Amino acid sequence: MTGTAGFWADKRVFVTGSSGFLGSWTVKELNRRGATTIGYVRDLGRHLSRRDDPETEPHFTVHGALEDYETILRAINEHEADTVLHLGAQPIVGVANRHPRSTFEANVRGTWNVLDACREIGGKVKRIVVASSDKAYGTASTLPYDESMPLNGRHPYDASKSCTDIIAQTYHHTYGLPVCVTRAGNFYGGRDLNFNRIVPGVARWAINGERPILRSDGSMIRDYIYVRDVVFAYLALAEKMEDKAIHGHAFNFSTEQPMSVIALVKHILAAAGRSDLEPIILGEATNEIPEQHLSAAKARAMLGWTPAFTLDAALGETVAWYRAWLEGQPA
Repeated sequence: MTGTAGFWADKRVFVTGSSGFLGSWTVKELNRRGATTIGYVRDLGRHLSRRDDPETEPHFTVHGALEDYETILRAINEHEADTVLHLGAQPIVGVANRHPRSTFEANVRGTWNVLDACREIGGKVKRIVVASSDKAYGTASTLPYDESMPLNGRHPYDASKSCTDIIAQTYHHTYGLPVCVTRAGNFYGGRDLNFNRIVPGVARWAINGERPILRSDGSMIRDYIYVRDVVFAYLALAEKMEDKAIHGHAFNFSTEQPMSVIALVKHILAAAGRSDLEPIILGEATNEIPEQHLSAAKARAMLGWTPAFTLDAALGETVAWYRAWLEGQPA
């Protein structure tokens, strides 16, 4: 979980989406391990001042969009990044359904911009981790997904991640770029302020003593993985990329404990001490894959990775974070 001693101490790491949910946890862990972090950020919001942890701040911040190739190239080149963690994306399924073009621009064009900047710079960048998603697999007749299965996204967000994944592998196989791809399940934890998502939404309702509202019918099966486990997984992968034999590989990261939305809601309510609250089920969700879950056997075998947190321990930390944040306290 803690990583190889000293590995990151002399590394310069470019992190796209560094102010976001996953990005902020990643920067915090990289800073803790002694890396020099360069964050790439599009939007900043005043609401962040209520939850900011100084340890999540990168050493350098570059402002720009993923669609802005020249700014990405300048940032990687002038800050002499040797590691690139491409975490930035438009991550919301509903936003993608309403306006697919902006999602494709950020997720697809953004990926080739980051990778082409690394290609143009040459051999300075030694490792590139590109965050894809379990959604890249689309709907499959056989579960769990493993990395040999085809990428078959059909809805806008899912298709954007299939494209992200294929483009990343293309840059390795055609240009020899040191790229690996991650495909994680749905991750959760503190600092996720998109309350349309199931964990932050239900946590807030529970803390406020309100019945949670589910836009789906609660039956969809998903993988859920704690954001801190995701960070440890991505950094473990980046460290293992010292072995060039794993370049070009994709890795699933999962707790391998799939559950329905309604089952997860009950765990969140229990973590908040509000099991008495009965969910309101709307059943209105569209363009959602009914069942998805991943095999992490390849990550265990090739990376030695396993999750560090149980579901209930992770939800306990998560609910505590939201409780402090909602009370305006340091989270």
